Amino acid sequence: MSKLVKNVQDKLSAAIAAAFEKAIASGALPEAEIPSFNIEVPADRANGDFSTNAAMAGARVFRRAPRQIADAVCANLDLEGTYVAKCEVAGAGFINFYLSDSYYAAILRDVRSCGEDYGRSDFGEGKTINVEFVSANPTGPMHMGNARGGALGDCLAAVLDWAGYKVTREFYVNDAGNQIAKFGLSLDVRYQQIFKGEDAVELPEDSYHGEDIKERAQQFADIHGDKYMSATEEERRAALVEFALPLNIDKMHANLDKYRIDYDVWFRESSLYRSGELEETLTMLKEKGLTYEKDGAVWYKATEHGGEKDEVLVRANGNPTYFAADIAYHRNKLESRKFDKAINIWGADHHGHVARMKGVLEALGTDSSKLDILLMQLVRLTRGGEVVRMSKRTGKSITLEDLLEEIPIDAVRFLFNIREPGSQMDFDLDLAVEQSAQNPVYYCQYAHARICSIFRKLGIDDINSVDCTDEELLLLTAAEERELISHLASLTGEIVNAAKNYDPARITRYCVELATLFHKFYNACRVSSEDAALTHARLYLCSCVKATLSNVLTMLRITVPESM
Repeated sequence: MSKLVKNVQDKLSAAIAAAFEKAIASGALPEAEIPSFNIEVPADRANGDFSTNAAMAGARVFRRAPRQIADAVCANLDLEGTYVAKCEVAGAGFINFYLSDSYYAAILRDVRSCGEDYGRSDFGEGKTINVEFVSANPTGPMHMGNARGGALGDCLAAVLDWAGYKVTREFYVNDAGNQIAKFGLSLDVRYQQIFKGEDAVELPEDSYHGEDIKERAQQFADIHGDKYMSATEEERRAALVEFALPLNIDKMHANLDKYRIDYDVWFRESSLYRSGELEETLTMLKEKGLTYEKDGAVWYKATEHGGEKDEVLVRANGNPTYFAADIAYHRNKLESRKFDKAINIWGADHHGHVARMKGVLEALGTDSSKLDILLMQLVRLTRGGEVVRMSKRTGKSITLEDLLEEIPIDAVRFLFNIREPGSQMDFDLDLAVEQSAQNPVYYCQYAHARICSIFRKLGIDDINSVDCTDEELLLLTAAEERELISHLASLTGEIVNAAKNYDPARITRYCVELATLFHKFYNACRVSSEDAALTHARLYLCSCVKATLSNVLTMLRITVPESM
């Protein structure tokens, strides 16, 4: 909610509490503690602009029927200075409130005065939040899960920022450990095959078989020739990884930049080895009696701390596992860098990892409630109603890079946030490129462009110069106008709720609803009319809708066109 809306609700809440006290003092209600109650916006505006359950909440303490309590509250209610014009008792005892005309004018003034900051709040009180997302393995191309995770993570970070948190966007680069050893082996085999033939050197089943490995090995060979064929296996693999890994990471940077994701931190797993934090974490686990040795490996007693099975921390060959590094990484976020909250966006297949990670943090004395895991369901690409798995260009599985080449980035970012993270989604490739009202992002952008067109046709260059008197704003009494203004008023509250629930889909839905209400208003209420005062008021309303659409789309890093 905007500051004005919150102010109205706070004053209304105080007025209801005061009405209870008056009713008790007059004997209309028996002596009792005033109950906690809620003030909400009814789903059906026919039931008022706000509604409270205060009478129902007081039924037990006052030992009265809710309807009787509601009548007593309303009889003692002083609405002066609340922007509420009247109240009514409905049904079994709900109290419904109807806002005055001046409230709607005040909302529009609030939108205009806040400008580019309309929708922002201090709800988060500047608390620090680390949002880690994508964190794709740098040994290969990014896939559809990374595509959805990228849009979700970036937009969630934006929502948290607008809700008043201090947000750090982070990418965890897995540049150490077993997967890098496997990467080096795979490159080594492909490099040798260039000179010996594919049949001469076999690529192990559990190594990386993608075409990208062949490409990197060939690029290395183009530069160095067969120079490393005579080197030791260790030297050859180290040289190949040193060559290929930066190229893969640079490509990730490029694709994510194109996706409009700007990370504050690229945290390298290898830094945990260099800083000694990984070794320190392993030592702590041993000292706390959380490990044991078996078959030459070091194991964590996960089953004693919420896990389904015990986990290997250090393999028999002496190499730490990904899980060991992950524990050190989370201690780094919460203990070393002291974030108030760390949010990880993981694929749904990591469900089992949640309990064991929280369990081991608690066992080490770290508050696991500071770690929240957002599990994201899979994406299916569809075209013509059929599931699409292969890229037309390569004949291989579709990557993030393929998607960004085929689909407008605005559509990718918006549509990946149209559903809750925990819901499985079908991404319709045909819809994403469609320029019609069926495409949600196009529909929202068109609403903004339509408002710009209205002002151009009226010869108004500077929309912010449009102004009108309070008396003129009070002319906005049509149902479509009131509904539109009420929706404008709810933006800040929607952003706060999206932040609370880690659900940026609330904001895309808000944007679609705002566009819908604007088009409805546009069709029902002629903006330019013979009534100059009403024209001024409607232009002012249009400027507020335009500003709000711009703020929401900009927050989601989606372009805001002035013509389409």
